[in-house]
Amino acid sequence: MDPHLLVGLVNTELRNHSESLDDLVKTHHLEIDALVGKLAEAGYDYMPEQKQFR
Repeated sequence: MDPHLLVGLVNTELRNHSESLDDLVKTHHLEIDALVGKLAEAGYDYMPEQKQFR
C-alpha cells in the first residue's frame, strides 16, 4: 500500500478506535516494527504525544 494512504488510515484508526499504537497493532495483528519502518521510509515519524504519525 502507498505509505501516504497508509498514514491516513493509521492516523484515522488511532484517532477514532485505538488507545495507543500498541493497541492498534494488537487489534489488527500487525508487526509494529514493520508498520513504523514503512512509514519512516516515507518520512513519517510517530508522535506519541499527539498519537499520530507526522
